[in-house]
Amino acid sequence: MNSQNSDRVPQTGRSTVYGILGGIASGKSAVARLLAGKRGVVIDADRIAGELLETTDLQREIAAAFGPGVMQRDGRVDREALGRLVFGSSEARELLESFTHPRIRAKIAAALAAARERAVERIVLDVPLLLENDAQHHLRDECDVLVFVDTAAAERDARAVIARGWKPGEVARREQVQLAPDEKRAAADHIIQNNGTTAELEAAVAALLRAPRPARR
Repeated sequence: MNSQNSDRVPQTGRSTVYGILGGIASGKSAVARLLAGKRGVVIDADRIAGELLETTDLQREIAAAFGPGVMQRDGRVDREALGRLVFGSSEARELLESFTHPRIRAKIAAALAAARERAVERIVLDVPLLLENDAQHHLRDECDVLVFVDTAAAERDARAVIARGWKPGEVARREQVQLAPDEKRAAADHIIQNNGTTAELEAAVAALLRAPRPARR
């Protein structure tokens, strides 16, 4: 724990905070929902980002920075076009993150504080760059348990093609700007296998919830 971190959210309840790790299209959101269950809450960074992209202020900033090619005629952000741009250029990605990440971090911190204030039993952080951007958001220290969702690369690629309409190989291309899945696996307290059926995934999460909580590192 870093007592000097001014962004540290005070713990006022008895919540257990789970941080979800894994590669793209590994099923992190499904595991997050199962972990939270009826007595918990999921703080979903992608959902927060999506809501922010619907705000007029951010739409204007993105249009000014990247031009009409990433905007729809109604003034909303064309997310597919923006995604292609920022995952193809580190400069574009860093510029977009300078607009979005401070806003996302603030909303995550507020949601985490509110859940702890209510003493929600299980709080699940579904934050894709939980480890990569820890120097900025300090969320790793907020987690009591880190859970890695382990799904084969070929399976993840196939899921992205079907569910997201991505081209084959797009998962691997986008993951080049993230920590490798093996590094995330090594950082985890628990590993959940997600290469089988929904029932098998539910059983694996139930087993995790029955397991003793590891000591904080």
